[in-house]
Amino acid sequence: MTADKVLILEEAANDLFDGKNFYERQQAGLGDYFFDSLISDIESLKIYAGIHPLRFDFYRMLSRRFPFAVYYDLSDGVARVAAVLDMRRDPARLCAQLTKRR
Repeated sequence: MTADKVLILEEAANDLFDGKNFYERQQAGLGDYFFDSLISDIESLKIYAGIHPLRFDFYRMLSRRFPFAVYYDLSDGVARVAAVLDMRRDPARLCAQLTKRR
């Protein structure tokens, strides 16, 4: 499957900026690298949408460079990114966050 369009929902955009700020506090410039890497991963959904395993009723794509996962759904050729979450968190917390975004 492929996606004609990729939409990043507001909550997912907030997740991206939270991650960027976290990594920028670790080292100058690392936040920008994080953001660019995750945007690149998300853009790859135009080609690879729908091939990822389902977790918590969303497709889950793991980031290539950071311990983050992109959660999205796919319908009518549109991949909607609902969350970009740190995989080092408690799975119950991840589930609760994703349940609120359904």
